[in-house]
Amino acid sequence: MSTASADKRKGSPGQQDDDPQAQGRKRLRSSVPDLPKDIWHHILSLLPLPDAARAGCVSQTFRSSWRSHPNLTLSMETLRLDGHTCREDKLARVFTKRVNRIMRKHSGGVRTFNLSYNYLRSFLDTSYLNRWLEIAVTPGIEEVKLSMPLGRTAVYYEFPCPVLSNGNGNSIRHLHLSRCAFHPTAGLGCLTRLFLLEVRIMGDELGHLLSSSLAMEELCLNSCDKIIRLKISCLLNRFSCLSVFHCKSLEVIENRAPNLCFVRIDGAVEKLPVGDLLQMKRLHMLDYYESDLVHDARSKLPIMPNLETLNLSSAGLMFNTPILAVKFLFLKNLQIDLNDGQTGGFSPSYDYFSLAYFLDACPVLEKFVLGVSQTRVKHELISDGDSNMRRMPGHVHCSVKNVRIMGFCSAKSMVELTCHILENATSLERLTLDAEYDNSSYGDAERSCVGKKGECNPKSRSMIMHAHKGLEVIGKYVLEKVPSTVQLSVKKLCSRCHKIKPKGFRYEYRTTNP
Repeated sequence: MSTASADKRKGSPGQQDDDPQAQGRKRLRSSVPDLPKDIWHHILSLLPLPDAARAGCVSQTFRSSWRSHPNLTLSMETLRLDGHTCREDKLARVFTKRVNRIMRKHSGGVRTFNLSYNYLRSFLDTSYLNRWLEIAVTPGIEEVKLSMPLGRTAVYYEFPCPVLSNGNGNSIRHLHLSRCAFHPTAGLGCLTRLFLLEVRIMGDELGHLLSSSLAMEELCLNSCDKIIRLKISCLLNRFSCLSVFHCKSLEVIENRAPNLCFVRIDGAVEKLPVGDLLQMKRLHMLDYYESDLVHDARSKLPIMPNLETLNLSSAGLMFNTPILAVKFLFLKNLQIDLNDGQTGGFSPSYDYFSLAYFLDACPVLEKFVLGVSQTRVKHELISDGDSNMRRMPGHVHCSVKNVRIMGFCSAKSMVELTCHILENATSLERLTLDAEYDNSSYGDAERSCVGKKGECNPKSRSMIMHAHKGLEVIGKYVLEKVPSTVQLSVKKLCSRCHKIKPKGFRYEYRTTNP
């Protein structure tokens, strides 16, 4: 507002001096731009839910915008209940009361509805939840995410599929359901992403939903134990990503979608989706309850000529990587994670050096990552003065540029594999060695294992000893073999939880730059 118009409303200078509070209130009012209501609605729709609610407390315009906020994320955090220490049953009543007040006063037009009740084990009254879904799921909604209570004793909520009928669910693009029962009777025309976690749904019900949702692009199933056979229709031309984990009853996946290019799956190789695999470009396989996944991937994987990225996570290995004529002609990224935490599946006779045959099978491989997480090293250790190192002359890896080994230990076969890469990867640019298995730690800076309580994650003395021994081995056997054109990066250990060192040895290492 202009100064002249403000002076007319305030009257004489004497009146202005006599009422400073009124002057302050008018200045506050004049600081709010006079914008059309739909513009204010759009501005507040961009705010997170808690900020939009605060704005609704200070202005009538903002209050109407808050009541039509299109993105509703209702959780313990957004409702500011995460710091409460009251009993869980009372906390559940407060949560229900607040959500119910928000939904009753909402004027409609919801685009995203995210209700997260998974931090509370108390059962939520289904009459309230059904009412909230009826308010939220209307034509125009794009995303629905529902997370129900955790725990085996939690009662499964029956998702009311009729709320999706009569055109209400035709605009939903993302549907995320956790810990509930879901029995759809029709497809969702705009559905592109479906995520089901611990959802009770039958295989034929899911197959019917997929075949009627022609825009489907991504499907993720986790712990859906009612599915025995999964069928993916040939009509899903846009379907490109499939993730299946911990579905214990699943026996077979029948894939007929022509453009499936990214698969993440746990279990044996035999569970891979059958059908057209010509478009497969990324494959992630995880099985922490069975060993020999790397061996089977080398010997049993079906032909996928266009595969570019392969990640294998296994519970250790019993058999060495076989020598086969099968090639991964377009594979550029290979990651192998070995973990003995579940079954202790590491065999003392397993030869890390045999992984060189896997590298041989990938003529255009550019990046190789090896992660080994083990409680103790069971393999033959390299000894001082050991010069009997195996070599594979003629096995040249022309395209490998980046190699990272996590959990580097003093096993002789691991040292031989590292030296083999340094000698035969003619395009190698960077080698990163980490004596700990830490998939989230990058760079050369010293790591910190300190958690929220100010304490490091627990580690056994043997693990700490092996980490220091691994660094000593790097200094003795690897450092001298690094060419001047290769950048060596050695990850430092945490200075707090790795203070225990074996008696009688010292190690020195450095980082080299080309």
